[in-house]
Amino acid sequence: MNNLGLLDSPLCFDPYFGEPDRDGDQGFEVLEDGRVFFRIKAPNAKCVQIDQFGSLTDLSPAAHGMWEGIADLGRGFKYIFVKVDGADVLCPYLPIGYGCCRPMNYVDIPVPGEEWDALTDIPHGAVTRRYYLSSVTGKLEICLVYTPPAYDPQRKYPVLYLQHGFGENEIGWVFQGHLGRIADQLLSDGAMEEMLIVMGNGMVRGSDRMSAAQVFPEVVLNDLIPFIEANYPVLTDKWHRAMAGLSMGSYQTSRTTLSHPELFGWAGLFSGFLRAPWGDKPEAHLKLLDDRAKFAESFRLFYRAMGTEDQFFDRFEQDDGLVAEKGVDMLRRTFPGGHDWSVWRRCIHDFLPRIFKD
Repeated sequence: MNNLGLLDSPLCFDPYFGEPDRDGDQGFEVLEDGRVFFRIKAPNAKCVQIDQFGSLTDLSPAAHGMWEGIADLGRGFKYIFVKVDGADVLCPYLPIGYGCCRPMNYVDIPVPGEEWDALTDIPHGAVTRRYYLSSVTGKLEICLVYTPPAYDPQRKYPVLYLQHGFGENEIGWVFQGHLGRIADQLLSDGAMEEMLIVMGNGMVRGSDRMSAAQVFPEVVLNDLIPFIEANYPVLTDKWHRAMAGLSMGSYQTSRTTLSHPELFGWAGLFSGFLRAPWGDKPEAHLKLLDDRAKFAESFRLFYRAMGTEDQFFDRFEQDDGLVAEKGVDMLRRTFPGGHDWSVWRRCIHDFLPRIFKD
């Protein structure tokens, strides 16, 4: 049984049920109604479960040491844990991504009406892995650079710096967020401007062990932007530079763009924190909100979006109150879903057509 929609998953290519003469006929299948059938080999196990962050589906023992069952996980991208006798097991016959600070199994269940992230026969851009020396961390760091299908080194392009969340890395937006697929489709439809999209590893640490939320904005300013501008044909004024991110990446975006409005004309916070979600201390980057006129002059778009079922929704509502109190103009959007990739795909699909517009 094939699942051809996963051809660009990070560690599994064209997954299929396993070889019968080795580990047996195990794997998964997305059924027509969106539920998922699992078959896992665990011949000596007493209990095998599919764990969706605490929501458990028991599999039943079958012949030849197999365990089978059907789980209703909902639609979209879903991280899962395979539990064998209570222990988390990474299954090589299920797609593997990276999240929660570890390799993770997942399934990706098509969402009716959201075929804009499907892998289709249209012109596709490229994603290149690049390495750059960071003066902030003192070591080589990684970024991925998306270039559009008609990329021409003789032209100059605007740049979006796009960040992942805590416990993830630079591959997240490509493999789990379908960034390339979404941008390619929007470009094919004439719905967005051609641009470069740069995705850095935001889980960096400085020499004094400061948090990634504090260190990465310095990496962006001192190292990543100069590297991109030295190696790619890009426009370097603020109106052709944007930054966006999800969860931790949204807070990194808030700190970076509000502290340096002279460098960024567009900002996007997905499941987005204007302020640190772990405390209520005054934060220097929020001082720009005290000057309503300067804020309005600084950004053509300051975008906030989140899922209606997000576990941090109360924090977002507190930020709503701050925005109302300061009287600044930000675009706020909501989408169905929680703190997950299905929502963040909707955010980027909505955000990309709005930036770098006159």
